[in-house]
Amino acid sequence: MEATTKEKTIFKILIVISFAHLLNDMMQSIIPSIYPIIKDKYGFTFGQIGIITLVFQMTSSILQPFVGRYADKHPQPFSLSIGMVFTLLGIILLSFANNYALILLAVGVIGCGSSIFHPEASRIAQMAGGLKKGLAQSIFQVGGNGGSAIGPLLAAVIIIPYGQHSIIWFSIAAFIAGITLLPVGRWYKKQLHRVKSKVITPNPAVLALSNRRIHWAIFILCVLTFSKYFYMASMTNYFTFSLINKFGVDIQVSQLCLFAFMGAVAIGTVIGGSIGDRYGRKYVIWGSILGAAPFALALPYVNFTLTIILAAIIGLVISSAFSAILVYATELKPNKIGMMAGLFFGLNFGLGGIGSAFFGWLADKTSIEFIFQISTLLPLLGIVTAFLPNIEPKKR
Repeated sequence: MEATTKEKTIFKILIVISFAHLLNDMMQSIIPSIYPIIKDKYGFTFGQIGIITLVFQMTSSILQPFVGRYADKHPQPFSLSIGMVFTLLGIILLSFANNYALILLAVGVIGCGSSIFHPEASRIAQMAGGLKKGLAQSIFQVGGNGGSAIGPLLAAVIIIPYGQHSIIWFSIAAFIAGITLLPVGRWYKKQLHRVKSKVITPNPAVLALSNRRIHWAIFILCVLTFSKYFYMASMTNYFTFSLINKFGVDIQVSQLCLFAFMGAVAIGTVIGGSIGDRYGRKYVIWGSILGAAPFALALPYVNFTLTIILAAIIGLVISSAFSAILVYATELKPNKIGMMAGLFFGLNFGLGGIGSAFFGWLADKTSIEFIFQISTLLPLLGIVTAFLPNIEPKKR
């Protein structure tokens, strides 16, 4: 009976934290969605736009491994709701910020909320997932991807017509998320005694690896995360500008196209987690990052219709990697789930921020079209998956 309880997948908890993740990332995604507005309103350069994203992504990434490491030793059941309080304050400040410094402060506070939320939320997903860790991470992650897709759509409907002050309406989402996560905190608190007494049995294939080999595998996962999120930075932050410059569409149409891309990302996340549980996570990583390369390479050279189709295909394919990478990493370090979750969620945001700042600087020096041509080479780095050790039994 005890083993069955430990292996059970608790979908109720997974759905709740996925919903909270949706609201969290929906609020975060309005930051790049308002770039065309604040660029015109305040006369920002592409470099300044990139710095805004860098501040947000760094505050939402640098803290995450440290939060995760602390949570491994001192779990904080209600930290998820506390993170939403930071996000709430940041959203309110962003809606009234009237200069560059206040905008940077607002996105930094929102980033801190994300840093507090993600490591413990990922740990809870692992706990509630039982043996279906890939599926659990996908359910959790698809909430975030869904929120990232909805954010630009809501920005097109609410913020673009009514201006920067209308961002205040998104504070309602932060309040709802904070309240929704309180029962999850209570459930997590009840599980802590079992977690502390549970003896973790490492994967025998991992036990056979030396520490050097494990660290090398984690480095390879970091390289793969770099290729994925540097490319995603060019898409999420500058795809709308590319569509406006190349095809002459208006801001609302460009936001709807970004919604199509992010919607495909959400679908691909769920598919990737299930396939990883069934057939092996290394195969998913192979097919996800390297598999997106042919479509990415063609993207800058096609017409408007094919651009949207290829963007959706790229989003569908490349998004399936993250759950597989994260679960693979926690298999390598089963006693440090929080730190691994914080590291890779942190890399997610941090590399996205660095990529955004880099591509913003490069766009100012060259052009939007040039950065899309350069960024299409990044998925080719998926070839380094070949250096990952095989730590999973063969699937039938």
